[in-house]
Parts: sequence; structure tokens; C-alpha cells
Amino acid sequence: MRLRLVPQDTAWDFMRYRKFTLGASVVAIVLSLVAWLVLGLNFGIDFLGGTTIRTESVQAVDVGAYRDALSPLGLGDVTITEVFDPTFAADQNVAQVRIQAQDGTGSVSPEVISLVQGALTALDPSLTFASVESVGPKVSGELITTAIIALAAAIGAMLVYIWLRFEWQFAVGAVAALVHDIILTIGIFSLLQIRFDQATIAALLTVLGYSINDTVVIFDRLRENLIKFKKTPLIEVMNRSVNETLSRTLMTSGTTLLALIALIVLGGDVIRGFVFAILWGVIVGTYSSVYVAKNVVLLLGVDRDPQSPSKAGTQSGSSEA
Repeated sequence: MRLRLVPQDTAWDFMRYRKFTLGASVVAIVLSLVAWLVLGLNFGIDFLGGTTIRTESVQAVDVGAYRDALSPLGLGDVTITEVFDPTFAADQNVAQVRIQAQDGTGSVSPEVISLVQGALTALDPSLTFASVESVGPKVSGELITTAIIALAAAIGAMLVYIWLRFEWQFAVGAVAALVHDIILTIGIFSLLQIRFDQATIAALLTVLGYSINDTVVIFDRLRENLIKFKKTPLIEVMNRSVNETLSRTLMTSGTTLLALIALIVLGGDVIRGFVFAILWGVIVGTYSSVYVAKNVVLLLGVDRDPQSPSKAGTQSGSSEA
């Protein structure tokens, strides 16, 4: 016996609520952009420049005492946070001291770092310094530019790939789904103020790859069914294609989510932002493969008759959207 997450032959009408789902996606994109503009992103030290010092101690972390010990140093904007993680031992208390680069200055000098370590050690002799990370403002600006270029290049390459493999309507639908996934991921990071750093950019690129893979699988089945069912309305062929690939989609997404949930619970705070971005991306990517990419293709229409492309495309787009 083989495990089946869904019956072998399903006939669920996924496109029944296509107008509602398309509207919900547009609203979600607008809200994500508003959250991004109003709340901004909680950029990590990679993008802001400055120095992050990670401390460990057998004593409980007292954020107020840490701040009082560092205030006489005149470091300006200093952020101190206690790090919680279920994998930590009972006597493992971790804190993160972030000193941002200000007024165009570079990362904090080694002398200042020594003063910080000395002040904190005087407060808690059991304190150890697990890591010290420094990034200058020039490097952080270059990282932001490189990240934007990487995302744009990935989307552009996928646009060309889908265009060559299928038709331009499919390419537009796939890219719309990718942009949808990126904006919603940035929106949730802005809303929850999760740290946004280089690892998050890597996660976004991973999400793009996962989302386009799922979209291509359904598009491939859709193309086959368009040839087999030439007289069937486009919306019905789409529903058939999604149903025929449903088992594969749920199995792939389900097993991926199991691994990601284990990582986000047990993986530690260092990779939590990275894993959360992929976890969220898998969810919205699976949704967008059906309810964004297919909605766009349905609105644009598909060439059902190679002998008269303009007529076929116009009929599909006007009568079935």
C-alpha cells in the first residue's frame, strides 16, 4: 500500500474562488508594502554597519545592568537583547550587544570593543564572548546593492526561462507569483520585526527556486492537458491540471515543512530568521503557484490554436476570465 495524502482522482474546483483569492493577494501585497514603508525592516549588522558582540554567562542576563555598565562609555545607540532558545542549557544565558555605526563612521574599533568587554566582565566575571562581528557602512551599502541585484537577476532569469519553455502568458504569471512571494515575505519580516540580514536574502533566493519549481510542474501538466483537451474551457483544464499534481504538491510541501519546523524549533536563534523565511516562503509559494500564477494566465488567455494565435488568445482571455 502506498501512502496517499489525497484521493487518487480528485475534482476540486480550485478556480471557483479565483476572484476572491486574486483580490486577497492584491490586498496582502498592499498591506505588506505599507508595513515595509511604515515599520521598515529590522536590518541586521550586515546591512547597517557596526559591531555585534555575543555574550554567554552562567548568571541570568540583566539587560538594565548591562546598559548601565556601558552607558559611561558614550557609545551612542546600543541595543542589548537577551537570546532565548530551547536548546540552551539551564546555566547558558546568552545576550547580544549591537553597537551600530553612526555618522558615517566605520565599525567599532578594537579598543572600544575591549572597553565594552572589560565593562561587562567587571559586571559579571563569568561572562564569555562567543563572537564579535563587525561590518563597515561602506560594505553594508554594497551588500544591500548586491542583494537587490541578486533578486532582480534571479527573477529576470526565470522570466526568460518560462518564456522560452512555455509562452509569454505563463512567464508573466510565474513572475507575478514570484514578486507576490517576495513582497509577502518582506511584509511579514517587517510586521514581526524579524532580523533581516544576508541569510534572509539567501532564504529569499531559495524561496524563488522552490516557488518556480512548483509553478513549472503545474504549468507543464497544464500544457499537456491543453493539447489533450483542446475544446475544454481553459478554466476547467486548469482545475484538472492542479488536481492531477495535487498529491505531488502536498507531498513535497509537507515533507519540506516537516524539516523546516524541526529546524525552527531546534535549530537555534542563529538560523531562525533564515529558516522562518523559507518556511513562510514555502507556504505562500505553494499558494501563489495555484492562485496567483494561474489567475494571471487565465486573465491573459492562452493560445489554443497555433494556426490563429491572435484569435485563440483573445477568445480564451475574454470568455473564460
